Amino acid sequence: MSRVVVVGAGIVGLAIAARLAGRGDEVTVVDKEPDVALHQTGRNSGVIHSGLYYAPGSLKATMSAAGARSMTAYARSRGIPVQTCGKLVVATDERELPGLLRLAQRAEANGVDARLVTPAEARELEPHVRSVGALRVESTGIVDYPGVCRALVKDVEAGGGSVRLGESVLAIRTTGSRVHVRTDQADLEADAVIACAGLHADRLARASGIEPAARILPFRGEYFELAPDAAGLVRGLVYPVPDPRFPFLGVHLTRMIDGTVHAGPNAVLALAREGYTWSTVRVHDVRDALGWPGLWRLARGNVVPGAAEVLRSMSTRAFARSLARLVPAITARDLRPAPAGVRAQAVRRDGTLVDDFLVQTGPRQVHVLNAPSPAATASLEIARHLVGRLDALLD
Repeated sequence: MSRVVVVGAGIVGLAIAARLAGRGDEVTVVDKEPDVALHQTGRNSGVIHSGLYYAPGSLKATMSAAGARSMTAYARSRGIPVQTCGKLVVATDERELPGLLRLAQRAEANGVDARLVTPAEARELEPHVRSVGALRVESTGIVDYPGVCRALVKDVEAGGGSVRLGESVLAIRTTGSRVHVRTDQADLEADAVIACAGLHADRLARASGIEPAARILPFRGEYFELAPDAAGLVRGLVYPVPDPRFPFLGVHLTRMIDGTVHAGPNAVLALAREGYTWSTVRVHDVRDALGWPGLWRLARGNVVPGAAEVLRSMSTRAFARSLARLVPAITARDLRPAPAGVRAQAVRRDGTLVDDFLVQTGPRQVHVLNAPSPAATASLEIARHLVGRLDALLD
């Protein structure tokens, strides 16, 4: 039995802690927030991803496909609302058809149950969609991720572990066979640490004696909710064909587990690591981002799509026009503001995005430095993988 401190009470940290506690390790979870899942986990679209978009053989591809199955099974076993509703990826212009075909080929390479459908077949699935072709993905689902996190906390505690909320980790140091975790309330000692610090992952790694391979840049994703009288325009999940010039998926429509329909997210650089609005500004965070050469190199390569994202952020009408490409009946009058999220995106010095999950290790330490979508989907599989890496470190 090992004593392990897990930093971070998002879904990845809690999945790791639950797995460790379930096999008999002594586990302590520490998080600075007063509750679990308050950042990326609790502010995403609730989608269980199929593994459609990711490079074949990548951790994202293999863990997303397996994670869709394990997350669905876990939610059902705990009585958490979950549905496998499928989604439709819609080409609205002939120029998008080659991209749609590439997605279909990637789906086949990744073992994802997907099929190309005609515009008429797309309308049978989503009567209000406009398309020149579409891809139907059967294994995509929706789930209550905060509910999953609450269940994982129960699993941790049932295994004898504890979850310490409202406590910030300041530094981690390894001395021989012990790891010392200094928080703003206590000094903890353990055999090992697994850090899942999300938006602050690179900073915590540096405070632990590990130089991160990339810098976290916060990208805010803003959402709207369709008004009740417009929610019937969408039955399930409707996505655009991703713009190959831009690293994000584009605004899409998601019928949530509670029956509401969310629209978004866009992707704009936030002015704080936890900058959920334009008015939230942290000078230290802005200076940190602007001082990273990778930000400027990323910006130079994405001027046009980046400007479109900012326009969507500033204008509800522009946001609605993007949605109307998918469902023409949607107008700005149908949109109601909904809580935004912030994606912790790792960016290398050369301006390239870290496209896969990124983990760095040190003496008795494992740091998750990049775990964007589909990390929630794959969280149980990530936990299995990282516990294995921890065991290898301690052997």
